[in-house]
Amino acid sequence: QVQLAESGGGLVQAGGSLRLSCAASGMVFKIATINTMGWYRQAPGKQRELVATITKGGSTNYADSVKGRFTISRDNAKTTVYLQMNSLKAEDTAVYYCNAETFSRRDNYWGQGTRVTVSS
Repeated sequence: QVQLAESGGGLVQAGGSLRLSCAASGMVFKIATINTMGWYRQAPGKQRELVATITKGGSTNYADSVKGRFTISRDNAKTTVYLQMNSLKAEDTAVYYCNAETFSRRDNYWGQGTRVTVSS
């Protein structure tokens, strides 16, 4: 199968920046079937929500709340996705989860999550 390992979370003051990384590992033939990778987040007491996604071809999608502040990028050779988060706000505080979906959409993988805390 596929494992996703996130890194880069932490504590930052409002207005600051953080960069999250997520690397996929596992069976090579499974890695090759991954199309969309992305980030979701879950704040305390709230449902998990989309932050941003990027396809293997580079098409991106962002939640309205992060447009202009967050940038998602990807290194296909390393099957790694990044999330550059700038101008962070207290409401960005959440556990951020990496996600990977195959071209067929039959398989969906999640990372363990990395906590981001923005102090105001």
